[in-house]
Amino acid sequence: MTETRPGFEHRLQVLEQRLRLLEDHNAIMRLMYSYGPSVDSGLADVVGGLWIEDGVYDVDTGRMAGRCEIENMVRTHPHQGFIQQGCGHIMSPAHIAVDGDAAVAVCHTQLILRQPDGSGYQVSRVTANRWELIRTEDGWRVTTRTSRILDGQEASRAILASAFRQGDAAPR
Repeated sequence: MTETRPGFEHRLQVLEQRLRLLEDHNAIMRLMYSYGPSVDSGLADVVGGLWIEDGVYDVDTGRMAGRCEIENMVRTHPHQGFIQQGCGHIMSPAHIAVDGDAAVAVCHTQLILRQPDGSGYQVSRVTANRWELIRTEDGWRVTTRTSRILDGQEASRAILASAFRQGDAAPR
């Protein structure tokens, strides 16, 4: 009969929890980082699929409720104009907090547009982003993404600071 060392089961459980957290972080990053390439290539269904069916994308320029509205944003003006001009949605590494089957990620994004004369690129917007996510049968999905332009207003600073305040980094 083999005897299990004291604490082995506990150590194994801790390692499994740590591995699951790393896998969750990786899955969340992959989901978030797929936004830029999919939105810049005009893949509206891929962009919409990042959200749950009734998910919300709340941008300072407007609020989209549900996958259909998010997909329509990709298919219409001004986004189609950005694609035709040449654009890149670039995301910074995210600060991610996972709590069971819910998570929050906070990061910056930049919208970089090609100069109309083709002479180079310029940063058009820099925004603060808060992604609220849940684990679904199909993996992690966005419930709400809130984006505010970094223009000196409190709202954008509050999004960034939420990653570091007790309770704000936890999913709502």
